[in-house]
Amino acid sequence: MRPPLTLRDKCLWWLATCFGLGCSPFFPGTCGALLAIPIYLATVWIFPSEPAQTIAIGVSLLFWTIVTIVLGGWAEKYWSRKDSQVFVTDEVVGLLATVFLFHLTGAPWTTLAWAFPLTRVIDIAKIPPAKQLEYLPQGWGVVADDLMGSVYTALLLHLIFYLAPSWFGA
Repeated sequence: MRPPLTLRDKCLWWLATCFGLGCSPFFPGTCGALLAIPIYLATVWIFPSEPAQTIAIGVSLLFWTIVTIVLGGWAEKYWSRKDSQVFVTDEVVGLLATVFLFHLTGAPWTTLAWAFPLTRVIDIAKIPPAKQLEYLPQGWGVVADDLMGSVYTALLLHLIFYLAPSWFGA
């Protein structure tokens, strides 16, 4: 039986589960990634022009990456397993990394319409070496595979945009 949660553990639990989104019985990772949408939209609303927009997305990405790495050890002990499916801050990192590497300035909804589903599919597919990166210790392994998946997703998005810009409204 787990001892009662301290205030610190309660705060870490809320952060690690992306305010409870990771507790969804269906697709907890995808639900956790939903938190990245308002973060991205707020960022592009506050910083509508470049390079401020990309810098701000990068700052958000760095913040959530650090949160994931720092919480990794705590989450592993709390849920008694590495990369518990309710620990979903890495999914926020994944989408933010994708939109950091590929976004259409002035078209955030189009960016999200492409980036969100492709990021999720590629993250779930765990294309090598993403799967191997999961074996890094604690939070590093939790976040590294998502970052690798985001690189793949951004490359794919750039390729699609190059081949068919009209699909993006360009």
